[in-house]
Amino acid sequence: MSNYQERANEILARIDELAKITEEPGIVTRTYGSDAFIEAREKVESWMRTAGLETRTDNIGNVRGRLPGKNPIAKTFIIASHLDSVVNAGKFDGPLGVIMGLDLLENLAENKIQLPFNIELIAFCDEEGVRFHSTYLGSKAIAGSFETSLLDKADKDGVTLKEVIQKLGGNENRLSDDALKEDLLGYFEIHIEQGPVLYDANIPVALVSAIAGQQRIELVFTGVAGHAGTVPMGKRHDALCCAAECISGIEEFAIDHKTNIVATVGKLEIVDAASNVIPGKVKCSLDIRSADEVRLSFACNALKKIITEICTNRNIACTWNIIQETDPVACDPNLNNTLHQSIKNAGYEVVELVSGAGHDAVPLSAICPVSMIFVRCYKGISHSPLEDVEITDITAAVKVADNFILNLASNYNQ
Repeated sequence: MSNYQERANEILARIDELAKITEEPGIVTRTYGSDAFIEAREKVESWMRTAGLETRTDNIGNVRGRLPGKNPIAKTFIIASHLDSVVNAGKFDGPLGVIMGLDLLENLAENKIQLPFNIELIAFCDEEGVRFHSTYLGSKAIAGSFETSLLDKADKDGVTLKEVIQKLGGNENRLSDDALKEDLLGYFEIHIEQGPVLYDANIPVALVSAIAGQQRIELVFTGVAGHAGTVPMGKRHDALCCAAECISGIEEFAIDHKTNIVATVGKLEIVDAASNVIPGKVKCSLDIRSADEVRLSFACNALKKIITEICTNRNIACTWNIIQETDPVACDPNLNNTLHQSIKNAGYEVVELVSGAGHDAVPLSAICPVSMIFVRCYKGISHSPLEDVEITDITAAVKVADNFILNLASNYNQ
């Protein structure tokens, strides 16, 4: 299992090929259930089939390829990432892990290496949650934690998730049939870092020790709309000014606690906005993350108190609606010990990082041990067309992945 440079070149060529499959010419946009998503899914399934994997697409739209081990009833090890993207995305977030997993299985098959366990490669259909504003649709179905209430959720065009599943050829009533019920050895995901640590340190790969938990909240500020020219400044109930003070308060709190949490307001909507109207209603998002469950809870409660006090002082009503909650996830110590040795044996410095971004490993952690490595990306930029990974770093990740899977095999106890 050598020729790492050649394999890295082939991985990059396939990523480039997938990047051409997009909803909008000139940029990478591939949301769940779109024609571009279907084309990309079919492309990956064809590559899996050519590699000799036992291949199928499940009801929600995940592509799954299986490489049986010596003993078909042995445990199964999952390698996975996702195929969907955000709008105007980079080409590496998700597909890098899928295509590197495919490369690993191809080379095991080509070299006739039979492992003592089975491997299932999964290209998840929706990790980003762009279309239905609910992340991890594919991996939740695999983990058996899919919420059936989501089936009636509609996208911006009024198309429901149930209708998309049917368009993809799936049966929304049989999603539970696809959940992994076998004995699992673990889960492994290769992903770009989406941060600057590796880039700044000039280190190609890192071991992920944990994934931050998060709360996503919708804040709705309700004041009183009025004429911009006739309502005196001291008699206004300006929802936007209140929201602005709250946003500044959120930033100030997060900076004061920057070693433990991050907090972001990424969306702001002025309802019925006009240049000559005092804003009466404003909506904004709030994203709070921490790898420590206690500190995450503390931050959420503290920020809610800060916002409530500001709104009370300004006589503005505010609702705090939790959109999504995920607990922090610790990666498995045993798998990480093997990863640690695999990185070291490949000749690289071992760096441990906490992921501030969520990954499909989060739902999978409920049913099996999980592990991840990060690959350096240009300036840590992600969710952007500037997203880039150098061929030397892909080569390094190939070496580490090879070492990891072979070390797992040598240490395997059925």
